[in-house]
Amino acid sequence: MIKPLTDRVLIKMVEAEETTKSGIILTSGSQEKPQIAEVIEVGPGGKDENGLNVEMQVKKGDKVITNKYSGTEVKYQGVDYIIVRQSDILAIVE
Repeated sequence: MIKPLTDRVLIKMVEAEETTKSGIILTSGSQEKPQIAEVIEVGPGGKDENGLNVEMQVKKGDKVITNKYSGTEVKYQGVDYIIVRQSDILAIVE
């Protein structure tokens, strides 16, 4: 199990849709890189580099939108994850 520290969040990208809403099947080359991810684990929060308290606003199971090129990619037990700072999360999808 990977447990993030401080204000970091472990996410897993949600698979891209293979068909459009109208039923057109997309090839792998035409699919956009997904930006929506599922929160797998959340760090406990803590203090940021300025000494201010960071309260975690996301929780395990949330669907979130992140910056495209943020975080550190990690492969653990054959699964691809990304560890991002909470500040790299742009929104929660409801």
